[in-house]
Amino acid sequence: MLPFKLVYHERYDLHLGAHVFPAQKYRLVRQQLLERGIAGEEDFLEPQPASRDQLLLVHTEDWIRKLERGRLSYQEVLKLEIPYSRRMVEGVFLAAGGTILAARRALADGAGFNIGGGFHHAFPDHGEGFCAVHDVAVAVRVLQKEGLVKKALIVDVDVHHGNGTAGIFGADPDVFTLSIHHFNNYPAVKPPSTIDIHLEDGAGDADYLARLRPACEAAVLGFRPDILFYVAGVDPYQDDQLGGLSLSKEGLYERDRLVFSLALRKHVPVAVTLAGGYARSTSDTVDLHVQTVMALNESMKEWARRW
Repeated sequence: MLPFKLVYHERYDLHLGAHVFPAQKYRLVRQQLLERGIAGEEDFLEPQPASRDQLLLVHTEDWIRKLERGRLSYQEVLKLEIPYSRRMVEGVFLAAGGTILAARRALADGAGFNIGGGFHHAFPDHGEGFCAVHDVAVAVRVLQKEGLVKKALIVDVDVHHGNGTAGIFGADPDVFTLSIHHFNNYPAVKPPSTIDIHLEDGAGDADYLARLRPACEAAVLGFRPDILFYVAGVDPYQDDQLGGLSLSKEGLYERDRLVFSLALRKHVPVAVTLAGGYARSTSDTVDLHVQTVMALNESMKEWARRW
């Protein structure tokens, strides 16, 4: 049994077909965790969709109504970059509910892991880059509204800048946003995060980790968050189709351990979301996401022994 809960719903798979976004990865991650004996059925929780009131803590009434009623314009669908369907909307509402549930479990158990979510390109009034609803932002606002946390730290290691995150929280002193990403990559316009680490083409393990460690230490130790949301994209991988960095599987594992250990050492609960991963072989993407679960498990075991 894992020392934290995994949140998953079969409707996370958006059935996009031959699309660069492998939405079947969520199902495959769960399957591999079970087949390899890393997790058992008892480790999984099924979320409810985020409620309308919860979504409206971040998103505009107009945008949620468009999603619910299928009234996106042609330009809005182009910007979203995935086809509109009722199934897609159900999936992203469930993913937001999943991140809320993972965050609640993090506060109770020290960590929670949503096998989905991390849709960091969504803005209050529109979606971008495969992201229709900003699940992490919704979870932050739900916890704050309920008085469960005051200060939240978002550490975004997806290869793409978290532009929606930066846009939503740019004027909020109670939310610290850290994005480490490939600079010459999507999105073209990058609103400022609290800390932005712009990496050059082809940056590898050593450079990446050397840049991430002091920034993450400053955020955890200086900001003293009540919870850390980890947007655990695996698209910095060297064989990612939408990447531009050159991290190895070993480097990505060390990255995950670095962030988890920094947080858990300071008794900061961690809520994890998957975010991006577009390796040429989907099996590599699945392996890397499973590896993040393993890194969290090892980190929790390590720090549980020291508490």
